[in-house]
Amino acid sequence: MSPIYRFENPDPASALPDGPLHGMRVALQSTVSVAGWPTDADSAALTDFTALEDATVVQRLRQAGAALTGLTRASEFGFGLHGSQAGEAVRNDVADAELVLDMMGECRVAAARAGAFGLLPSVGLVSRLGLIGLIPSMERCGLLARSCDTLSTLLAALAGPDGRDLTLEEAPLPSLAPLPKDGHGVTLGVIPQALEGLPAAQAEGFRAALDRLAAAGVTVRELPLPEYNLFDLVHAIVGAVEASSCAGRYDSVRYGHRPPGAKDWNEMYLSARGAAFGTCVKSFLVQGAFFQFERYAAYENACRIRARLVAAVQQLMPQVDALALPLADRVPEGATATLAETRAPFASTLLASVTGQPALALPAAGAYGALQLVGSRLGDARLLALGGMLAALCREGK
Repeated sequence: MSPIYRFENPDPASALPDGPLHGMRVALQSTVSVAGWPTDADSAALTDFTALEDATVVQRLRQAGAALTGLTRASEFGFGLHGSQAGEAVRNDVADAELVLDMMGECRVAAARAGAFGLLPSVGLVSRLGLIGLIPSMERCGLLARSCDTLSTLLAALAGPDGRDLTLEEAPLPSLAPLPKDGHGVTLGVIPQALEGLPAAQAEGFRAALDRLAAAGVTVRELPLPEYNLFDLVHAIVGAVEASSCAGRYDSVRYGHRPPGAKDWNEMYLSARGAAFGTCVKSFLVQGAFFQFERYAAYENACRIRARLVAAVQQLMPQVDALALPLADRVPEGATATLAETRAPFASTLLASVTGQPALALPAAGAYGALQLVGSRLGDARLLALGGMLAALCREGK
């Protein structure tokens, strides 16, 4: 049994010899539906479930000539990284890229952990049809690879309208605007509130990376965002309510197994849902149900705060080429964790999850810590080009 793959494709050879992704080995997290494959999202709720059709991203991978290597092990429904092998297929050179569901920052932190690059695309750019997740308004299909060039090629193949996902933009991916050949002329914004409470080693690595980029000509500018800490609150409330609603399908009528012995329908629903989820996901769902049914006004307030945060960040973006945020590259060991432990590594990745902007993880280079760049919405191509250039500057200076 593979420590990385939950299911290995017995015939990964590319079906199309002339596509733009021909020769690229792509791993998929078990939250991505592949027709005929055991797509269980690593949850008891979907034990023995076999996907009936390909997710749109899988269809586009096949059409572009990629070789699908298999399904990698995930945390339950891809929520957090405890027990997840996200990024390990790329780190161990058994895949060139991986698709990873990103709800809180999983793809980005997994990429940093694996010494790779990870992209959270803009909302509305890559179809979510066929993804098995929990938080529709915040989750996206993340892309993980060894280089920004590979991510750019992969994104070009996956992005674009999908008639079965009406949340997508009709406009094509914006063309890449020219970038300076070095750091001169590039401005990065740093939110000082994002540095509060960071572990000392992570803060030191982040500052070292910024100092290196500044020495290469990059302008680093402080951009205060007083309500920055509310991103965590908004994600915790809005995300949990969405998850509680989405998980209603695992009731043993639509999906999920039905434990024996129930005396009536209500008892059947309760026992089925109780048996379907692990402790961490169950805690998140209970939190969501509390706000959904007992404190709905708090949920409404969180939605209003979300809109305010989105507007505040939009006002910052014209002043810089990208925001630079710290990024954790380690996750506590162990397959299980409490809800608080699961959420802890993602404190600095929630901004892009909440606002819908693209975010790019740059791996650590020597003494320079991992970085996260956040770009303007639908500015994914420019963000990837910028990230590749800045990563090269850090490598040159290590």
